[in-house]
Amino acid sequence: MAIGVDVPKNLSGIKTKVALNLTKRQLICFGTAALLGVPLYLAAKDTVGTDIAALLMMAVMVPLFLLAMYEKNGMPAEKILMLIIRQKYILPGIRRYKSENLYKKLEDQEKLRKEVERLEAKAGKSKGPFRQKSHKKE
Repeated sequence: MAIGVDVPKNLSGIKTKVALNLTKRQLICFGTAALLGVPLYLAAKDTVGTDIAALLMMAVMVPLFLLAMYEKNGMPAEKILMLIIRQKYILPGIRRYKSENLYKKLEDQEKLRKEVERLEAKAGKSKGPFRQKSHKKE
């Protein structure tokens, strides 16, 4: 009888496990969370009560758990956060290209020319103060 073992085709996504089926990164983050959260809980439970102390402990430990476990498209959480911060705040946004509508400019110029012609024709017909007088020698 032959024993078959499934081997994935893409081995780049496989991470080496160090202990307790966790990677080195996860062990460091969980250890840091425990080193920060547990003493905070023990120090705060007598002064603010166990409920508030537990909430403080969770507020300190959850971001470290997020750093240990979250990964998207092969990038860890801190890389994704840095990319978001760089895109939103550090680097300026992309300037949109705004083209000039030359046809619109030609249309506006033609309207102005027609209006000038209309005003000149109107001024030529009327004998108002704006009509230019021709000086003829007699």
